[in-house]
Amino acid sequence: MSDQPIRFPDLSARPHELKVERVMSAPPALLYAALTQGFDIWFAAPGSVLMKPAVNEPFFFETEHAGNRYPHYGRFLRLEPERLVELTWVTGADGTEGAETVVTFQFVHQPRGIRLRLRHAGFPNEAARDRHLVAWPLVLEQLDRRTGTVD
Repeated sequence: MSDQPIRFPDLSARPHELKVERVMSAPPALLYAALTQGFDIWFAAPGSVLMKPAVNEPFFFETEHAGNRYPHYGRFLRLEPERLVELTWVTGADGTEGAETVVTFQFVHQPRGIRLRLRHAGFPNEAARDRHLVAWPLVLEQLDRRTGTVD
């Protein structure tokens, strides 16, 4: 873990955010591992992930779509095993438009599975937020499919 103090992004000038929820079939330990060290098993291009699950540690990975590569950068802000993952999220023109946003994944235990609550805040505009509002449910479905028992 870094000895540097954690610097949370100032989102006050970028108030656009979204919230998405999904009941997941995977156990919280597996979801936590997928979000902190296993991005390449469910989201990132294999071999592109540079990630150490520790607060204040930076990470990098790429996604690929239609032959194009999309770099993602960030750092972990808060980690609570099997309860919460909070990280910054920076992507290019088709994503956060270079803005350092904050994504929070919260695991809520319920009688049937884990409810994953995602909050993504700090978008520079409504268009960037709306692109992610469409994408995040699909991304969470893929996470569930690759880590859980969803067919």
